[in-house]
Amino acid sequence: MKQDRIKAYEKIREALTEEPLLLMPDWNIPLRLYIDACGDGLVASLHQVQIIDEKPREGPVCYISRQFKPTEGRYGERQIECLCLQIAIQEYIGNMNIVHQAGNIHKNSDGLSRWALANTPNNPDYVPLEEEPQIPI
Repeated sequence: MKQDRIKAYEKIREALTEEPLLLMPDWNIPLRLYIDACGDGLVASLHQVQIIDEKPREGPVCYISRQFKPTEGRYGERQIECLCLQIAIQEYIGNMNIVHQAGNIHKNSDGLSRWALANTPNNPDYVPLEEEPQIPI
């Protein structure tokens, strides 16, 4: 029992004294976005799987975090997750375009349709597609 405790202590000490892993991004490898929200704020991290010491290892490329604004603290669980995703995408926008398509094309407006991203040069104004005319049968 004593040896197990000593090994556990050594393992914890080694983990706490190792240098943290933060990778340089390789733009030829896909990125993974992880988001999380708690009671006080939100966190997002961008990860990649790279070969380190001849073994594939997933590590963070970038972190962001921030506290909620007073009104955001009253959001529901789904709204907070959407907010976290929105902020992460705005931070890591790179050269991707986000196109908002409202749910009114199928006459079923959903929660994401009401929580659209702000209009920016990378996310221009939403222009609805021309709907096909309804033909009565």
